[in-house]
Amino acid sequence: MPWWAFALRLTGLGWYVAACVVAGVLGGVWLDQLLDTRIIFTLLGTVLGSVLAFWGVYKMVLPIIYGARRQEMTRKRRQR
Repeated sequence: MPWWAFALRLTGLGWYVAACVVAGVLGGVWLDQLLDTRIIFTLLGTVLGSVLAFWGVYKMVLPIIYGARRQEMTRKRRQR
């Protein structure tokens, strides 16, 4: 994988994390205003957005990690 493709993938991961957290916060603020509560839904939205962001990053990074391991193992087998 070229370096620029890897850099674009990492940039995409950063945007994904930011979008999940911001969506959680905005959704929480909206629910707090709608239901006239203090900060309960904002905190819940922040936590939910963060959990979803890190779970998604975990799922997106797994193929990168295992793909690199497969390439390394294939390379070692070819050298034998």
